[in-house]
Amino acid sequence: MTEKVRERRPRRSFSPQFKTEVVDLVRTSGKSIAAVAREMDLTETAVREWVRQAEVDAGKRAGLTTAEREELAALRKENRVLREERDILKRAVSFFARETR
Repeated sequence: MTEKVRERRPRRSFSPQFKTEVVDLVRTSGKSIAAVAREMDLTETAVREWVRQAEVDAGKRAGLTTAEREELAALRKENRVLREERDILKRAVSFFARETR
C-alpha cells in the first residue's frame, strides 16, 4: 500500500505581463483554463484567479480591482505602522509618568 506523496511546489511569482498573456490565451484559444494551466505548467487555481481578476478589472464582474487591492494593502500596512507607533508612545508616556512621581 504505497501512498503517493505530492511535494509542494516552491512559490513562484509572475509578472503582470505574463499573467495578462495567460489570460489572453485562455480567452482567445478556446481552450479550458485547466488545459492552458497544464500547457503553461501552472496551477489551475492560479490561472482561474488571474482570469477572475481580469474580469473584475475590466468591469465585467463585481469585486475589488487590482488598483483597489493595492491601495487597501498599503492602507492596512500604514494603519499597522501607526498603531505600533501609537503603542510605543503610550508606553513611553507611562514610563516617564512613573519616573516623575
